[in-house]
Amino acid sequence: MPTATLLPFTNTPSRKSASPSAFRLTEKFILLLVFSAFITLCFGAIFFLPDSSKLLSGVFFHSSSVEADTKTGTDSNGSIHGADSDENKLTRIRKDHEKALSEAKDTLQKRPDEIQREIQNEKEKVQKNVDVSRGGGDGNSLPKINFHKPPGAIGREPSDQETKEKRAKIQEMMKFAWDNYKQYAWGVNELKPVSKQGHSSNLFGSIQGATIVDALDSLYIMDMQDEFKAATDWVEKSLNFNVNAEISVFEVNIRFVGGLLSAYYLSGEEVFRKKAVELGEKLLPAFNTPTGIPWALLNIKSGIGRNWPWASGGSSILAEFGTLHLEFMHLSELSGKPVFAEKVMNIRKVLNRLDKPQGLYPNYLNPNSGQWGQHHVSVGGLGDSFYEYLLKAWLMSDKTDEEVKKMYYDSIQAIESHLIRKSRGGFTYIAEWKGGLLEHKMGHLTCFAGGMFALGADGAPDEKTGHQMELAAEIARTCHESYSRTTLKLGPEAFRFDGGVEAIATRQNEKYFILRPEVIETYLYMWRFTHDPKYRQWGWEAVQALEQYCKVNGGYSGIRDVYASHPSHDDVQQSFFLAETLKYLYLLFSEDDHLPFEHWVFNTEAHPLPVIRKENIKKPEV
Repeated sequence: MPTATLLPFTNTPSRKSASPSAFRLTEKFILLLVFSAFITLCFGAIFFLPDSSKLLSGVFFHSSSVEADTKTGTDSNGSIHGADSDENKLTRIRKDHEKALSEAKDTLQKRPDEIQREIQNEKEKVQKNVDVSRGGGDGNSLPKINFHKPPGAIGREPSDQETKEKRAKIQEMMKFAWDNYKQYAWGVNELKPVSKQGHSSNLFGSIQGATIVDALDSLYIMDMQDEFKAATDWVEKSLNFNVNAEISVFEVNIRFVGGLLSAYYLSGEEVFRKKAVELGEKLLPAFNTPTGIPWALLNIKSGIGRNWPWASGGSSILAEFGTLHLEFMHLSELSGKPVFAEKVMNIRKVLNRLDKPQGLYPNYLNPNSGQWGQHHVSVGGLGDSFYEYLLKAWLMSDKTDEEVKKMYYDSIQAIESHLIRKSRGGFTYIAEWKGGLLEHKMGHLTCFAGGMFALGADGAPDEKTGHQMELAAEIARTCHESYSRTTLKLGPEAFRFDGGVEAIATRQNEKYFILRPEVIETYLYMWRFTHDPKYRQWGWEAVQALEQYCKVNGGYSGIRDVYASHPSHDDVQQSFFLAETLKYLYLLFSEDDHLPFEHWVFNTEAHPLPVIRKENIKKPEV
């Protein structure tokens, strides 16, 4: 057993007691002596400083002596009206001295952790007051809005019995995924369905509950009201953004801000509006760069941002800073604060000042210099949702934003000229452009483009609507082929068109499937615009493959190799599986009046946001 030290302030960690962190008697005695000496020196100054009793009481002891002076009446020269003698001053000083000693004794009786907790509580009170004075922080400063649910939040039952049964099956899949998350990982970001425990990605820092927030609108759309109520209660009581952690601005925006906004517009629950605006305000420091192009990563407590170290010399990424517009425009609508819209409109100004190589937008932009990084162009990872948001910004503006409409159609023309190719086997694909050289690879992420082309076909210039729809159909066919050519009938992360290979992954690190939604997304758009039954058939093929190969006892898991005979699971049920994949499948087998495209625009995480019209969103009340 270690020998206890005789030094009064030395810790003895091997010692155990009922209160191991309490002050010992010798420590209390020494602290009391020091405090008494300090008080004595302060009172000694009374005889040399004018009206020092006010100074002493007001600064050190928070006593009411200053207030008492005010009540008795103090003139501009500091004299007291009435019979306030020196003896009265000394009496007040003695009382203050006794009070200070009493407070010191009370403090010394407390454990250090109690003292620390009290200090922290006081700091939080001060911060809360500051937040409120700045018009943010607690949501109570939000203007009143007359909520009107946009059309199509709830759709009709499918008229066809077979379609109704297939949609019910997808709802059953959603319930299975949700119930297992709730049982094994409730409140954590995601579920590990094989090991049946929680999983948290560093993309969200210390913010928790990604699956809950991401799934809110899916639960509502699928009429799972008990589950939606449980999720709403968790958001109200447990969703906390006051964390000292670094987050991905892009991921937190599309999943958390987008999910909260969508849940508000569907349900009208005020808690979602408050939480969305609160989080949006915490993301604003990411824009504190010389150009206003936001950082990719942000510590939401300190407000310090940075970019991914691998991103072309500290550049921001096109698909990340270009995928904020929809959410931030709605944040301004719901908060009455134009700052959100101003931030994303500034991004557009920066982009419009830059020359585009061959009319293309490179994936990297330096937020300090405002210049492009390396000339790598992709409609898949690093670039994808930037183009999606150009189109959807125009649609969400009720087709009034002519500037962004031009940006979208000009970029599509450049993509078609320089990136879109057709293989020897007749498959249309979108390659990647690296410094003028094409890499004949198409990612699963790129497969969203079929839906994008279809969605934008109606507004295409120069009678190109038909051409855009043909292009959309060809992309859908190519992506379906990437599924058909695998053993498990699920698509790889990327597939190639070179060396005699077509629509097949040739590298091991491209053969995985992580429950991604982009191919299903394109099927949904193609079904809505054409009603060709093959898109529902292709979607049902995906449902059967998910059930056969991805479903495990504890949920749904991604697969490491879609060409293997027996699936090896990666043990992650991604939050976007509930937010996107299952939602798109459900809507694929729903009637067109359920979230109709003329009234709703889906963010890149499949969170539906209403088209901004005066009759849909009332101006804040004065």
